[in-house]
Amino acid sequence: MKRGSTPVSTSKPDTPALQVRADLVFRQLFPSLLSRLSAADMDFKIRAGTKDDCKDMSRMIKELAVFEKKLDEVKTSHEELERDGFCQNPFFEFLVAEVPEEHKSKEGFTVVGYALYYYTFSTWKGRAMYMEDLYVMEEFRGKGIGKGLMSKVAEMGKKNQCVRLQFSVLDWNTPAREFYAAKGARDITEKDGWHFIRFEGQEFDDLAKSAPKD
Repeated sequence: MKRGSTPVSTSKPDTPALQVRADLVFRQLFPSLLSRLSAADMDFKIRAGTKDDCKDMSRMIKELAVFEKKLDEVKTSHEELERDGFCQNPFFEFLVAEVPEEHKSKEGFTVVGYALYYYTFSTWKGRAMYMEDLYVMEEFRGKGIGKGLMSKVAEMGKKNQCVRLQFSVLDWNTPAREFYAAKGARDITEKDGWHFIRFEGQEFDDLAKSAPKD
């Protein structure tokens, strides 16, 4: 991983003690600059998720739910993710962001973000895709990982002749809304008046039971 170089002003640049002292002084005098350099130079890769990544994704799904104050609504397990993401006709696909071992998280994780998406169809526009989740662990935010994941999802959509990417965001999550808007996303609830409607739980069961018999 490439880091910002440490300036050393000494007549003996190969002296370890002086090098260490200069490094400490630099870190004390310029902590914000060092933070910006670290963010800009963060090394990570985006790759297709595998069955082995489902435990990490399950962990991050719960982390995202905690942030969204909805942990009690998470019912999926990593076994269900493995089953439904890697069956003959997968219900979803996902990408993960991975950092080198030397930059793993405080808890020891190298898979630090994910984007889960699936393909849909618009009767007006044609092929489309829906991004269910986009998440980056807190300590790795601000380093381009979220943008990298989202742009890679868009790239996958374009390869499959999709015309748009849709997703939802909580109204109080201002940082996320501003992030998406800055990238050119349009709030169709605000601009066009579309509302996201859902049947769930007992209402979903009742609707299914009311279907005409074969």
